Amino acid sequence: MSDVGSQHSGPGGVHPRAALSDPSPRHVSSAGVVVDVSAVRGELTAIWASLGYDEINWTYRPQGKRLLTAIGEISPDPFYVRPHYMFCSGSGLSLPHWGNGNVYHEDIAGVPFYDFTILDQAYDAIVGAGHHVLVELGFTPRALVPDKAADTFTTIASPTLYSAYESGLWAFPPKDYSRWADLCAAVAEHVLGRYGSGEVSHWVWELWNEPDIFYWQGTPQQYYDLYTVTVKAIRRVLPGARVGGPSTTAGDGAVGFMRGFLAHCARTATPLDYVSFHTKGSAFTPWRTYGPTGGPPPAQESPSAVKMLFEVDRMLSVLGEFADYAALPVLIDECDAGVPAHHGMYDNANFRFQNTEYYPVFQAKLMKKLLDVSDAHHGNVELATTWSFYFEGERYFEGTRSWLTAGGIEKPFMNAYRLFAKLGRQRLEARSDAAWPIDDLAGRPYGMPEEVDCLASLHPDGTVAALVWRHADDQYSADSASAEVALRFTGLPAPSYALTEYRIDASHSNSHTVWQSLGEPQDPDETTLGQIRARQGLETHGAPNRMMTSISGELLHRTILPLPSVSLVVLEPC
Repeated sequence: MSDVGSQHSGPGGVHPRAALSDPSPRHVSSAGVVVDVSAVRGELTAIWASLGYDEINWTYRPQGKRLLTAIGEISPDPFYVRPHYMFCSGSGLSLPHWGNGNVYHEDIAGVPFYDFTILDQAYDAIVGAGHHVLVELGFTPRALVPDKAADTFTTIASPTLYSAYESGLWAFPPKDYSRWADLCAAVAEHVLGRYGSGEVSHWVWELWNEPDIFYWQGTPQQYYDLYTVTVKAIRRVLPGARVGGPSTTAGDGAVGFMRGFLAHCARTATPLDYVSFHTKGSAFTPWRTYGPTGGPPPAQESPSAVKMLFEVDRMLSVLGEFADYAALPVLIDECDAGVPAHHGMYDNANFRFQNTEYYPVFQAKLMKKLLDVSDAHHGNVELATTWSFYFEGERYFEGTRSWLTAGGIEKPFMNAYRLFAKLGRQRLEARSDAAWPIDDLAGRPYGMPEEVDCLASLHPDGTVAALVWRHADDQYSADSASAEVALRFTGLPAPSYALTEYRIDASHSNSHTVWQSLGEPQDPDETTLGQIRARQGLETHGAPNRMMTSISGELLHRTILPLPSVSLVVLEPC
């Protein structure tokens, strides 16, 4: 779909870093949506069943374990969980955007030894909650940092910082690739003994994170060579291990890095089981304003789904240049509306969307469009990982990218994944006359315009589940009127159905608006917390299990969608 050799055609010849607020938005007042239950498009891949985060040490904190368990109870599919910093040295204390597995050590004679205390706690929590590990092999332990790294990467001594190591010396290539290989093999051997081949056979192994930017302070070729070393190390313990990379960004600079990586694997016959890269929908300017508490943003900006889709399309096109790799599974193992995860509305008020109903609706829209882009290539996108978990010590509704806020309150974002969990295994044909097509990914300063679109599915027992949303990338776009939506199901085999409509909007499934209505308390008592928690889960729009009769295999359901909102309409055959 894209011309990978050209810059994206936004203002100035490059793609916008974020969507600007549209001064003259076009609103959707009505839409017709048709779901053909007799037309199965194929398997509906649960690309949303994955999460990751920086703070590996919060995995096994009480709140982290509870959240992993809650996600496992929601989802019919185990999530793939990808924490950063497993090989970084440290005390076991995580801070926002930092953690450490503290595995690698050397004795006084320089002989390596391994301590799996922290890694065991993290992986025990993930596996114990019913999930699988996406093992991100990174970064360089302190004892393997090149001796001259500190000469080129220094930091000013400060009581608020640890040292140059925590600031970034871990990003240098390990000084001894042989010892790195032994470390990777030791981890593989350890987890095989601890969790067994039945569990570890599901795991995914990946080298590093975003080596095309500051996470890698070496050359591209040094990364390519380390990848070859790493694959051999893992495979000598786990011959069937699923190993891949390079886990780049999807920015302009990543295109050449990806192309070089694939060429290296082809030239050296290095095994490659999947390809991974990342995409982010916005980088607000500036990330942190240092303005007055609660102040407005310098400019109204929003995530751009168009930016994300363009980046994914471009990277899939790079794979298409290599016949042996074009159809390989693709893991978009960071796939987020914004960056970074630990910044919130007090850093830049544009991050406020991460508290509100905007975000789960964006997520529903994004998953469907990613599936469409994937289908336009080889249908090989397997995961679209949300880089979000939770944060210790934050205020209520800080606005960080997270499933929970303070007090363990579930944010509206979590309800998007409750909706995904109710989708079936087969994708149905669905079309909307108010949908935005993916065949034009030209640079759009305002992002994706307002639309009504649908992702429909079928369960083995004949239950139909259709996601329908109204959304615009511009988080500041407002419309007092709801859109009238006629949702028509055709090809229905049963004579009658029980209809339930689940809804996320400002007044449904929304702990944030409840918290706001209670005065935005930062020290809520148990009564107030109970009121918020009572509304944090998934709620219905209208009565559940309404009896509906199909006539000649057709059934019409009318609903209204405020901006933004998403409904899941479920038809259970009677």
